[in-house]
Amino acid sequence: MTGFEKHLKRIIIFLLIIGSTNVFAQQRPGYINSLKQQNHWADSVYKKMNRKQRIAQLFFVRAHTNRGQAYEDSVGNVIKEQQVGGLVFFQGGPVRQLNLINKYQKLSKVPLLVAMDGEWGVGMRLDSTISYPYQMTLGAIQDNSLIYKMGQFVAYDFKRLGMQINFAPDMDVNNNPDNPVINYRSFGDNKYNVAAKGIAYMKGMQDAGLLTTAKHFPGHGDTNTDSHFDLPLLPFSRQRLDSLEEYPFRQAIKAGISGVMIAHMDIPALDSTKNLPSTLSRPIITDNLKDSLGFKGLVVSDAMEMKAVVKYFPDGEADLRAFLAGNDIIELSENSELAITTIRKAVRQGKITKPEFEAKVKKVLAAKYWAGLNHYHEASPENLVRDLNRENAKSLVQQLTDAAVTLVKGDASAVQLSPIAKTAIVSIGVTEPTLFQKELSLWYLNSDTFIIGKGTPADDLLVLLDKLNQYDQVFVSINDTRIRPASKLDYSNGVKIFISEIAAHPNSVLCVFANPYTIAGLPGIEKSKALIAGYQMSDEMQRSAVKVITRIINPKGKLPVNINMYFQYGTGVITK
Repeated sequence: MTGFEKHLKRIIIFLLIIGSTNVFAQQRPGYINSLKQQNHWADSVYKKMNRKQRIAQLFFVRAHTNRGQAYEDSVGNVIKEQQVGGLVFFQGGPVRQLNLINKYQKLSKVPLLVAMDGEWGVGMRLDSTISYPYQMTLGAIQDNSLIYKMGQFVAYDFKRLGMQINFAPDMDVNNNPDNPVINYRSFGDNKYNVAAKGIAYMKGMQDAGLLTTAKHFPGHGDTNTDSHFDLPLLPFSRQRLDSLEEYPFRQAIKAGISGVMIAHMDIPALDSTKNLPSTLSRPIITDNLKDSLGFKGLVVSDAMEMKAVVKYFPDGEADLRAFLAGNDIIELSENSELAITTIRKAVRQGKITKPEFEAKVKKVLAAKYWAGLNHYHEASPENLVRDLNRENAKSLVQQLTDAAVTLVKGDASAVQLSPIAKTAIVSIGVTEPTLFQKELSLWYLNSDTFIIGKGTPADDLLVLLDKLNQYDQVFVSINDTRIRPASKLDYSNGVKIFISEIAAHPNSVLCVFANPYTIAGLPGIEKSKALIAGYQMSDEMQRSAVKVITRIINPKGKLPVNINMYFQYGTGVITK
């Protein structure tokens, strides 16, 4: 094959995947609607299985590509011996993962349904790939068509890697700023905005042929406990849960979402059984989600290895309870072999009706059919990294941050300042010059740059403050370099006081490239002449802030959360 022919082949493959989005949506029903029709492939596969094999279809096991050969082989042995229904991939690299998926698929008699948590795309788990903005950042965007487009691009990436289901979007209403596990993963604290953004993201993915999963039902947004480590308590009334936490899920169900993931939470108003995680509750899953809300799609447990579950239900009891409660997919069992045996015994004893059991298995098989696994083809590793880092995807990330960046205080003149005045450009919380400083310095030629660490000594800060007060104007970027941007900055008190002092400069523009909740922990920041919320420390967001300052773009974003008395949900100055 000539070089031209190879290039032409790559273009055709790319266009087929991208172009199939609209064709897929027009020619085939959504997954939920497909369940109303008899699926001959699912029926045929089901009939060929024995009871143990049918139960195994409900189990999804953990997979990595960064844990070495022995780990990869152990997962392969589980697939080969147990014939589980699917995999959930975590950290690793794209080429290794694609090759491993192809290898694992060869070990399975029925094609595996491969999933990953991709709330901001495959970059949430994989190196050498694009990360789209966090959902909190997306919550600030006023044009939801951009989020739909992001969903389409994420679907392409998943399918290009040989995956069929994204455990996203997160549709929790994050009305607790101190939430340790959801927070920036949520679209915000307004239920209507969360629902609209989540549905736009979901529709983009599903219209492009990817299965999706809204999480974490009935709502994990108002907790102080991380369910990875303990069982959170949700002490609210049924009326409150119905009107607030469940609202985005109800709307997503109406919009045709294919899956719902159940949270591990103790919710007395819905099930009074002591220390019973919602994942194991039949009143919550079957009576509430399926019967009351009318959800017909895939019900997925949150990871069954999490402490919120195994703390109170060890030794495989949790898996059986999850199965009987109404889950269709049991994710990351601590011991899938034991769980399959335990459930098999329960089925034999009649603890679940034959129609309900059959419906569970056929739902999983129908999902495989809908995703095209009835005609499985290996994904190609050729030019994979280039395809996942294509220019139009990078451009979309920039479009998203341009649409999200939010001017929460000030106006055009307050932001731009004088291009010839003596200017200081300060970056806080870092150890080297930031892109914000480098880009802004090109516009303010009479400028000097300064770097302040998270714990710079108080004496050094006093000296620097005196020096900065000699400048005509000051631009300051406040940065969170942590992988998980929490609601409170890990700065020393001295640095926080410094921020308050520098904000009082008569010509100060402050940009917060961090979780928006961090603004509440910086008293005095409201004194700045202008304040920009950047939501996260990415190169694209820093460029967006510079574009606002230099009037290349007008800010369009609005705060997706309530921060304090100065900065409420919906705050956003639109300049012209």
